[in-house]
Amino acid sequence: MAGGLAELGVGRGDVVSWVLPTWVDTVVLAAALSRLGAVQNPIIAIYRDREVGFCVNQTTARFLLTPTQFGGFDFAAMGARICAENPAVRHLAVERGSFPSGDPSSLPAFVAPSATETRWICYTSGTSADPKGARHTDATVGSFVASMGACMEVVHGDRYALVFPFPHIGGIALMFLTVQTGCTQLLDETVDPVATIEFLAAERCTHAGTGTAFFNMYLAGQQRHTGPLFPHLKACPAGGAPTSPAVQQRVFAELGARVVSSWGLTEAPVLTSGRLSDPPATLASTEGRPLPGVEIRVVDADGALCPTGTPGELRVRGPQIMLGYQNPALDAAAFDADGYFCTGDIGVVNEDGYVSITGRLKDVIIRNGENIAAREVEDLLHAMPAVADAAVIGLPDERTGESVCAVIVAIDGGPSLEEIHATMTAAGLRRQALPARLVVRDALPRNPAGKVLKRQLVDELRAG
Repeated sequence: MAGGLAELGVGRGDVVSWVLPTWVDTVVLAAALSRLGAVQNPIIAIYRDREVGFCVNQTTARFLLTPTQFGGFDFAAMGARICAENPAVRHLAVERGSFPSGDPSSLPAFVAPSATETRWICYTSGTSADPKGARHTDATVGSFVASMGACMEVVHGDRYALVFPFPHIGGIALMFLTVQTGCTQLLDETVDPVATIEFLAAERCTHAGTGTAFFNMYLAGQQRHTGPLFPHLKACPAGGAPTSPAVQQRVFAELGARVVSSWGLTEAPVLTSGRLSDPPATLASTEGRPLPGVEIRVVDADGALCPTGTPGELRVRGPQIMLGYQNPALDAAAFDADGYFCTGDIGVVNEDGYVSITGRLKDVIIRNGENIAAREVEDLLHAMPAVADAAVIGLPDERTGESVCAVIVAIDGGPSLEEIHATMTAAGLRRQALPARLVVRDALPRNPAGKVLKRQLVDELRAG
């Protein structure tokens, strides 16, 4: 594949954006681009024109790879639209088995990247309407993987479920885990509550993650199954959003393995992790301890250090921290004077060093492990003529972790949820960010400075 990409003109330092499903070919593509020394911009296949176009333009990509069709969406047409607006970008529409291929004998010698050379630009929705690109090196991505694997006792021959989007930085990290440990990745391009279960069971899955929605799917599969669904299961990795103790208890009781939670961000992947050897109560109530080399400080609203056991914003330093954002103007607010990355997550570090996440400073909703910026949905709501005011909040959801709820002040009855979906889809918003619930209010609660009291809205809607 590297030979075929080189024949198309891909070379060292070229930025290649790729929006692809979790295919074996996609993993091979990532390795082939690394062989050529390209800078990779992996984009999750739920993104559409608006986000993909932004990423392609900001990274100054030379190439864009997409499927032709996938999940009922015409990616080839989207790629053509994006490249029509940016003629410097070459679009390749591919299918499984039809990726570029060529003679590897003509490839230039491999040049190992430096520890500070950008090799990955991974976007996160963050807290603003525009995605934020985190610049990573092979060193930042590879630094934590062996320790993460050790926490879950991953060894040669284990079979790890990669059933979330591979372009996510977690997927890239699992590619490193395969190289470092010799484990096998079980790739599933489209998660299906029946087919995925059968696939993982047939393939003797040892590590099945990776969040509440997946655990509920596995539990439902076990209820349909006679005997152990995953008889070789060692651990259930969890990340993206905390998994409730109740779900964790069910997983252990019915599937026979402990949930091992971790905490991280696209900008700073897998900072902490539980260990299979941790006490069950600790696994259920924390995201584990810092991985080697990770320093965590807890600060209050003024930036002063909090006493042990007191909640505050978690700030971190460590080998997996990104170099900075693709837009360097964002860096000043992202790091404090001591070089700690400001995560925006609220948490507690206990006397034994275990971390518990208790909330977020960031106005972001995590649905099925993916970030949805409230503002990007609010901006589209505010643009609708029948909406006088709007706020978007995340509500707890047993299936997805959180769901998107739009709270609006309507004009002349306001739009229906179906009309909102149609408008936002036409504007290029991805399906996963569409509101699942619509609430109409006479007014939104605000503080004296005019800020919407979202916590109050969440509490009121959860109560009834």
